[in-house]
This record gives sequence, C-alpha cells and structure tokens, in this order.
Amino acid sequence: MKFPVMPIIDGVKLNAVSAGIKKAGSLDLVLIELPETATVTGVFTQNAFCAAPVTLCRDHLHQTSNIRYLLINSGNANACTGEQGMEAAIISCAAVAEETHVNVSQVLPFSTGVIGEPLAVEKIENALPALVSGLTDDAWHLAAKGIMTTDTQAKGASVSVNIGKEIVVVNGIAKGAGMIKPDMATMLAYIATNADVDETVLKKILKEAADLSFNRITIDGDTSTNDSCILIATGTSSIVINDTQSAHYSILKKAVIEVLATLAQAIVRDGEGATKFVTINVEGGLDNNECLEVAYAIAHSPLVKTALFASDPNCGRIVAAIGYAGVSNLDVEKIKIHLDDVLIVEKGGRAASYKEDDGQRVMNQSEIILNVALGRGSVRETIWTTDLSHEYIKINAEYRT
Repeated sequence: MKFPVMPIIDGVKLNAVSAGIKKAGSLDLVLIELPETATVTGVFTQNAFCAAPVTLCRDHLHQTSNIRYLLINSGNANACTGEQGMEAAIISCAAVAEETHVNVSQVLPFSTGVIGEPLAVEKIENALPALVSGLTDDAWHLAAKGIMTTDTQAKGASVSVNIGKEIVVVNGIAKGAGMIKPDMATMLAYIATNADVDETVLKKILKEAADLSFNRITIDGDTSTNDSCILIATGTSSIVINDTQSAHYSILKKAVIEVLATLAQAIVRDGEGATKFVTINVEGGLDNNECLEVAYAIAHSPLVKTALFASDPNCGRIVAAIGYAGVSNLDVEKIKIHLDDVLIVEKGGRAASYKEDDGQRVMNQSEIILNVALGRGSVRETIWTTDLSHEYIKINAEYRT
C-alpha cells in the first residue's frame, strides 16, 4: 500500500531513530509525544505470556489519565524475559520521563521483535536525547517505519470528517506481518484524533472498532505476546464527544473503524510470504460465534492455506474445515459455498453447475472472496486472511539468523 498523506494533529509529535537494537541498524526506536489534554485508551494481547511492556502499559493506564509519551522499540519484544524484562521496561520509561520532565507513569512502553532476548536498555537511553530533540508533527511515515519488523512496507491510514463546523482527523499507523490472530490481531497500532472524547466513550469506540478490524484478521493463527492497539483523543479541537447517543459519536466511530479496518487489511496484505488476500464471508449463522468458528476453521487450516498458495480449487479442504469447526447440529445439506461468483458446493456435495475451469479462474486471482452460507439464521461475519507459502516458512525459519 502507498503510505497516505497524514494531516497534522495539533499536539502530536513523533520521531524515529536508529538505536542499534536491530542488527541491520535501521530505524528501531520511536517516540510519540501527546498534549496535556489527551485522553488515551488501549486494548492488548490476551496471550497469558504477555510481554513486560504490555503489563506496564496496563499499569500506567490505570495509574494516570494523563499519558504524555509512547516509547516503542522494534527488533526486541522484551517478552519471556522475567524480572529483567520488567526492569528494562521500567528503566526505559524512567529515562523518557527524565528526558522530558514528566512522571514515569505518564510514559507507555511498547516492544516488538524477537522473544526471549534481553532488551539492551542502554541503547535506548543513549538514543533518547536525539529522539526527543527531533520530535516533529509531520513524522507519521517515519514512525511507521520505525515500528516495523518483518513488514515489507510502512502502514498508515487517515480519514478526515466534518463534525459540526470543524474537520476532525483520524490518523493511524500499524505494524504486523506475522504472528497474527485475534485477541488482539495486530502487533502494534497507534491511532490519534484531534477530537475531545470522554475516556469511557473512547474505550467503547476502540473496542467496537477493534472487533471489526484487528479482531477479524488472521495470517498464521498465532497470537502475539506483545499485541497493543492505542487510541488517542488529543482534545485539541472544539468538538467534544461525551455521549454515545450523539450524531458526533457515530461520525467519529465510523471514521475510527475505517482507519482500523484499512490498517488491519494492510497487515494481511503484507503477511509474511503471502501471495493471496482472502476475504471469508460466513452468513446464515444462528449467532456471531458460530459464523466466526467456521470462518477461522477455514482460515487456519494449513491444507486450505496451502491450496490457496497453489491456486488449487480443492473444495474438499474447505468443507472438511467447516465440518470440524464445532457448530452444533450443522445440516450440511443446507450449506452453499461460493468462490467469488462460482457455486462450488450445495446440497451436501459438489454443485451440479460447477466446472473446474471456473474454480481455477478464481483461484488464480491474487484476491479471492470465499462465501459460505450456513442456512441456519441471519447472522453474518467477515474475516480476512492469506495463503501459506514457502516464503512464510523461510522468513520464520531464518527470523533470528
């Protein structure tokens, strides 16, 4: 994806430098400064082995409502590092606090990269003076580059909407290409708006937006130890949103969902070794859970994913995944499956109208839509996923070498 033009959001400044955390010496340390008026909320990984910075982020968000700085390093996840890892996260925050004259609890730490390796805190401390002095309001692209690991491109999205007599901006950056599965299904994401939003309202917006974006993507079925998604309302415009019933709330929520969905799909498109972008729609379910169970069973099947890579219209792998998804009392006679506009399965078997050439035509595409109709109810869910290629194995086999 081409990185978009990102309008300036008053009070938000960013910078990225090379601290030497990554072996290649590329950008690996990012700082985001927020105004005193900012409100901040976040959603994080549900992995029980969550990284030290995730734990500390949660603590700091509980301790204060006046977050001023976000510190992000790439190249090292600071996960599975025990007491040493927590100490490293605390020291990193303290170093930022000392350099910027704020309290330690006003700094949120984030890390992404190799798991199980000690974080070289001294490299962060040494890089901080240049990082702080170089903060600027137009460095969104630089920051997006600084949080990358196996990503092949920086990911950003921006939406501007008219609310009242003002233009409200929503900017977002994210990183992620592997170890992607819901709860949270992104590695790192940072979204900011200039609206003045009540903290309770901001939390509701983020939860709904995350559920419709980052919690609807999967690349390899692995939930990261470091997943974090932060939503910031700077309060630097006169637009105040403190009521979920207001028209202003609906407009802002729609804009935030659009930004998060764009970033989430960009993560899938940049999936490690991915050659296919696959949309899986499951409709006709009794509830959301069974639609998602079917969708993820298909998306996580190694056999389905390798068939996608091979452009093989093998309907047997798809129906097998649906069958073991765990949906109670599933009547296979009612299920219909389409590859784009091609009906491949109905009445419990291959569709009478199906021709292999039609299926092959769809599977040869780089973007594929798989529609599954369960014939049980009226609920519908959509997720996005990729194929599984030789390159995915190569990237992850060589990740630490």
